[in-house]
Amino acid sequence: VKARLQRRLGLSARDVLAEILAAHSPADEKERSDLEVMREHARSLEDPFSRLQRTAHFTGSAVVVSPDGGQVCLVHHARLGRWLQPGGHADAADDGSLEATALREVAEETGLEVTLEPRAPRPLDVDAHLIPERKGEPAHHHLDVRYLVRAKDAAALRHDPNESFGARWLTWDAALSLADEPALRRLLSKARGHALG
Repeated sequence: VKARLQRRLGLSARDVLAEILAAHSPADEKERSDLEVMREHARSLEDPFSRLQRTAHFTGSAVVVSPDGGQVCLVHHARLGRWLQPGGHADAADDGSLEATALREVAEETGLEVTLEPRAPRPLDVDAHLIPERKGEPAHHHLDVRYLVRAKDAAALRHDPNESFGARWLTWDAALSLADEPALRRLLSKARGHALG
């Protein structure tokens, strides 16, 4: 909503992205370094939201919490073979809003109706990570802008077998035990603080 309002005020999607990244406060040195890389790419990429940008492009994802905030939903990513928060590439229909990307990806990957958590910063977290080479696609970086969302009905969870091997509600401790890299643990820790705070 904020991004669409800014667009009506004459700011381009690139301007809105730059503003979001300029306002974000990193939590640790890795996030600080990634944020600088992302700010530079927001300025230099011809089309920062297009996956046709071969070296790097922006993506949107979200940590999904249950209505009471006591559980978190992770999906078992089919291509990467890891438990992660739902997210993915921007579509033209997202109109340059990574919030819209994150919300759409959550709906596609989990079937859940969600809303952005009003008490959490937007974005909650940022992360630049390498996506390995695969058939027809060279290795490249995802510049992921991450949000916190709350499900309206936890029982509506389902997964898309084209996207993942499964989706499941987990306790915070169980989710953190599955987090296999520091940036994901940082993201989940931030999310738990805002979901339960």
